[in-house]
Amino acid sequence: MAASGGGGDDEDGIYGINVTPLVDIMLVLLIIFMVASTYIVKPSIEVDLPKAASGGETLDTTLSLVLKADGALFMNGEPSDEAKVAARCREVGAKDKEAQAIIAADGGTKHELVVRLIDLVKSNGVTRFAINIEPADRAALGY
Repeated sequence: MAASGGGGDDEDGIYGINVTPLVDIMLVLLIIFMVASTYIVKPSIEVDLPKAASGGETLDTTLSLVLKADGALFMNGEPSDEAKVAARCREVGAKDKEAQAIIAADGGTKHELVVRLIDLVKSNGVTRFAINIEPADRAALGY
């Protein structure tokens, strides 16, 4: 009868909840979501955009063209070439007369390559285009 010496333990309820395991689980879930969120973000192509004080946000973008300093061309995030860009411009230009292209060229890209890309876009039906820039402070540019 040594087990019955406590007297009334079976009838007592639990009056407190230990929240330490709950906090541990929530912290582990938080870390998992933080790590997973870095892989969900859409990958982008890194270019060093030139800075300009004027220029605004452009909406209704149809084609996104990126020209890297080494001459590599990307269309809508995919590696491309001039023939593919021309075909896509003809296709988009035929569907929508208000179609436009956003051209992001690395600051170290030759001017000739940028002009050639603009000419390629315009001659294949997309007459509206914009040059993507990174906004800068006017004072930093000296005007």
